Amino acid sequence: MKENLKLAWIASWFALVGQLVFFIGVAIYTGEWRYVMWSFIGSMTAGMTCMIHTWKKRADERKLENV
Repeated sequence: MKENLKLAWIASWFALVGQLVFFIGVAIYTGEWRYVMWSFIGSMTAGMTCMIHTWKKRADERKLENV
């Protein structure tokens, strides 16, 4: 069964970068820079976990293609 890894990469990048950019905008608007600090922690946790999982799935898929 072929999985849609392109969508997984988009979701990973959104979790990593998109949330951080959004909260930087919120911090600029409100002047509360703690939003960026807490969103950075969440973005890194969610984004890197999702990217590592997607990277492993892609490696497994390539391994199966070469068999």
